[in-house]
Amino acid sequence: MCGIVGALAQRNVNEILLEGLRRLEYRGYDSAGVCLVDGDSQLQLRKSQGKVADLEARLAAAPAAGQLGIAHTRWATHGAPSDRNAHPHVSGQIALVHNGIIENHQPLRAELRDKGYQFTSDTDTEVVVHLIHSLAGDGRDLLAAVTAATDRLEGAYALGVISADEPETLVCARSGSPLVVGVGIEENFIASDPMALRQVTDRFIFLEEGDVAEISRAGITVRDKQGEEVSRPVHKLDGGHDAADKGRYRHYMQKEIFEQPAVVEATLAGRIGDKSVLSEALGARAHEILPEVQQVQIVACGTSYHAGLVARYWLEDWAGIPCSVEVASEIRYRKTAVRPGTLFVTISQSGETADTLAALRQAKELGYLASMTICNVPNSSLVRESELSLMTEAGPEIGVASTKAFTTQLVALQLFCIALAKVNGLSTEREAELVKALHQLPQLMEQFTGLDQLVQDTSEAFAEKHHALFLGRGVEYPIALEGALKLKEISYIHAEAYPAGELKHGPLALVDADMPVVVVAPNDELLEKLKSNLQEVRARGGQLFVFASPQAGFTSEPGVTVVEVPDAPESLAPILYTVPLQLLSYHVALLKGTDVDQPRNLAKSVTVE
Repeated sequence: MCGIVGALAQRNVNEILLEGLRRLEYRGYDSAGVCLVDGDSQLQLRKSQGKVADLEARLAAAPAAGQLGIAHTRWATHGAPSDRNAHPHVSGQIALVHNGIIENHQPLRAELRDKGYQFTSDTDTEVVVHLIHSLAGDGRDLLAAVTAATDRLEGAYALGVISADEPETLVCARSGSPLVVGVGIEENFIASDPMALRQVTDRFIFLEEGDVAEISRAGITVRDKQGEEVSRPVHKLDGGHDAADKGRYRHYMQKEIFEQPAVVEATLAGRIGDKSVLSEALGARAHEILPEVQQVQIVACGTSYHAGLVARYWLEDWAGIPCSVEVASEIRYRKTAVRPGTLFVTISQSGETADTLAALRQAKELGYLASMTICNVPNSSLVRESELSLMTEAGPEIGVASTKAFTTQLVALQLFCIALAKVNGLSTEREAELVKALHQLPQLMEQFTGLDQLVQDTSEAFAEKHHALFLGRGVEYPIALEGALKLKEISYIHAEAYPAGELKHGPLALVDADMPVVVVAPNDELLEKLKSNLQEVRARGGQLFVFASPQAGFTSEPGVTVVEVPDAPESLAPILYTVPLQLLSYHVALLKGTDVDQPRNLAKSVTVE
């Protein structure tokens, strides 16, 4: 969500900070700011509501330079988007940036007001910088003041703190929000995401829960939550230098849709043989844990939740294992009955989704058999805190509306479902059939992305619409949900999805000539039932847009537009039918003139509740 960048070097770090913010724009934000310690040991603060470009304009009008600095992009939680609520926040000679939410900010605010502190913003963050300043006033240096402050904080935070009185020091801390340290040569950095620093380093230290780090040009000292000095490994990250470039594409979302054949192939690589899934890909303990699984509980948010809904069909069909799927923000706030042998599975692109991470931590106290995560970020909190993990290989996904992350999640989930089915009686013949289909998937994805022009032509019918319905049956119902989510996310058209059999139980009242109805119609055992449901739409004058197999028997006619998609194995249909729905939402958004990559009110990485 919010983004942090910090730097300490023997050169002006202003442009390093700004480039870091540009690389974090994909997270979604409403304001940006930077604070540098100049050559006279004074704080130079510049911040602005709006985009990084607005901050750059402010810096052009009032230049600032320094060898130590912090920067931030904010997504509003406490206080409306404004210049005064933007980070960094300052107290005396101390400046701070913060990701997360401080839950006890109100009593701390009252305490600090009693001490004479004046508050100029509505944020919980300003409380933290004043608290650190008050503690430093007791004779502590910056590191000691930050450490003491973290002992008083309740909630989630990633902090970057500088002081004009200590121009050779950058202090950072994390609890519940991600933070990394970038390692350079006589210069070091911090960021909420390694992508922000890939232009200056490929070596990173991933701070653990409760860590506080003191950073100088010469080195990095990390202390754990007990205050003991600890050694955290330095990871060298390969690739990703051009991940933030759109290349020949107009938008990141468009680029990421067309990257799907390659990233699907990468997700399958090394995980399937000629006729079998290599269960070892799930982790060293997979052979120990999978035979004990009697039930699966999947927990996720948004698009990842839809991926979990698809996996439920596969698990119950192939493995004969009961599966529940719940939204993370709901399951963590109700009492749950945990049956013996239940595997707790989380799904998250970032691995830092706040509600999902909190649900995992709660699950560890409730007696689940074990935990597993499907994730795109190898060093994320979900991966580090789960017994099993299966990484997607989507690479960085910049567009807020998830595309390649979703399809690679489905691929990883299918591998998991087959691996679990193997220990529950799946025949070698059926496994070989499913794996044969997976080998075909990258090539089939190429064919489905090849529908671009056909879908673009179809999208024109949606340009003046304000509402849409999406329909699917069986395993395609979650794909209809995902299609509706994509359309509403980036085109701002109100869209809902239903199982097609539910039409007569209420949604049919909405159908008229101004309500386009999008239908996912592979050639499967529910096709004839689906056709009957669609007759109900046509009888009410509804306009149908049917994404259908050539074998499904649909033909275009007045009121019915058929987008014919390539034939595909039934086990791959949910993955493949996602692609034309992504293309539809993209082209409709272009016609509507919305911000495709950064839709209003949304953020890419949701690291607060």
